[in-house]
Amino acid sequence: MKTSKTIEVQWGEIDASMHVNNVMYLKWVESARVDFLIKMNNGMLVNEEHIGAVVAWLDCKYIRPVRFPDTVRLETTKTEVLTEKIVLETKIYSNKHDRLVAISRQEIVSYDFLRKCKVPLPSNWT
Repeated sequence: MKTSKTIEVQWGEIDASMHVNNVMYLKWVESARVDFLIKMNNGMLVNEEHIGAVVAWLDCKYIRPVRFPDTVRLETTKTEVLTEKIVLETKIYSNKHDRLVAISRQEIVSYDFLRKCKVPLPSNWT
């Protein structure tokens, strides 16, 4: 499964170096991840058993700065299914430069929000 999201760069995301502040890349990745999880979970973030996703680990490789004005495209895919987690990868592309600008890897565990503990992956996650 792969999802795609387009986000317009806002002037307020620009830092003193006149490019998008690094923390904004992570906010964009968060939006793309939420879209992916909702699609994976049949339109919900938390299923009927109160099981949802929690980010256990996240990194971001910054490849090229993004400046205003621009629009970025985020493509998220599930790259691995492990015993207790799934791994997502989000690639961020600048539409203005038609080029990859960052890659984020996220490890996601399933969490029971009612019992407040980690649980095995739901079958629709694998």
